[in-house]
Amino acid sequence: MTAEPDGGTFSPFRYPIFRAIWIANLFSNLGSTLQSVGAAWMMTELTPSHQLVALVQASATVPIMLFGVFAGAIADNYDRRLVMLAAQVGMLLVSAALAVLAYAGWINPILLLAFTLTVGIGTALNSPAWQASVRQQVHPAELPQAIALNSISFNIARSVGPALGGVLISVWDVSFAFLINAISYIGLIGVLLWWRPPPRQINRRPIIPAVGVGIRYCASSPQLRRILIRGFALGFSLAAYQALLPAVVSDQVRGTEIDYGLMLGLFGIGSIITAPFTRTIARKMGLEGITAAGSAMFVFSLSLIAEVHQILYALPAAFVAGMAWVLILTTINTAVQMRSPDEILGRCLSIYQAVTFGGMALGSWAWGALADLKSLPFALHAGSIFLIASFMLLRLVAPMPRVGEGVIRHQGEAASAGSVPSIQPPPTTRSPQ
Repeated sequence: MTAEPDGGTFSPFRYPIFRAIWIANLFSNLGSTLQSVGAAWMMTELTPSHQLVALVQASATVPIMLFGVFAGAIADNYDRRLVMLAAQVGMLLVSAALAVLAYAGWINPILLLAFTLTVGIGTALNSPAWQASVRQQVHPAELPQAIALNSISFNIARSVGPALGGVLISVWDVSFAFLINAISYIGLIGVLLWWRPPPRQINRRPIIPAVGVGIRYCASSPQLRRILIRGFALGFSLAAYQALLPAVVSDQVRGTEIDYGLMLGLFGIGSIITAPFTRTIARKMGLEGITAAGSAMFVFSLSLIAEVHQILYALPAAFVAGMAWVLILTTINTAVQMRSPDEILGRCLSIYQAVTFGGMALGSWAWGALADLKSLPFALHAGSIFLIASFMLLRLVAPMPRVGEGVIRHQGEAASAGSVPSIQPPPTTRSPQ
């Protein structure tokens, strides 16, 4: 990469490969959102169980918890472009099979969960390689901007996809949304076939020892260790909103698939508006301040949708939740990347995802079970209380790193992931977040 960074929010778009992958990924994210909306709504039609509805969300995140660390080792051991290609092709085939079976009317709750779980495995394999490959697409100084732009891509899809999904489901059926998702993988597969990144040095190790290196590094780094603890607790709490929203719209608000799409659309719009400013906000407020603000916003959203019975009054909750979601997760993701050596970046990212999305998977199950045991409002208020209590406790015992604390200024200075020094925590430096 010969271009010098200008530091602007949209400066990563100057790199042709980043721009091409971003556009292709936008359409892929749009397809994934259509499938997510379709699967969640289909489950509300297949069963009255709040727990099974919540498990649709859990099935998409459980694979990241179970297989994510192995996917990170694979991303570090092999060409990340080829890893992404394999994952994308696999998800295309699974999504196409789901569309066919849904069209034929052969889907039941267990089969639907099996398909969403399988797509989740593809996501778990793809995600560490994709996120780690961003460093091969842009100048290292523009990594925070590139991460924020990738978050915008995801949230543009979340703002457009749900409304589009609601329309497709209402005028056609769920199988059409599944088919669109299958087609959406083709563009990204084409871009990955075209991309020829410079070869990177790979210190290949057997998968299990490689995973061990990543775990030891994260465990021995005080900054990463605290970030991971906070990520798990936040993921567990935030899952209450994501997992129970379909049931809230269907049962409590008595809304339609269009209403559900509108709620998810406003969530995406809130995320898009906030994403470009996360870096500036993080610099001013610090990691602790930005997670505090995001948590307070989520408490508001959970409390509001717990009490409303008309879709109009629920809409502000969706918008605020989208803002809070991108504030918290984009900031934590960037914090992990800036504190991880390039040699084991895939493993560090996969461990972060396994912990955070594992918390979401467990939270989805727990909040869904609590809603069945008590009620939807009870579970949503319990999510708010848990978020407040866990934040106050962990702020004392596992405070977030200060801006610049533990940041690796030059990834080349980090020890090789294949040697013993690689498990030592990174030096504490003072550089921009």
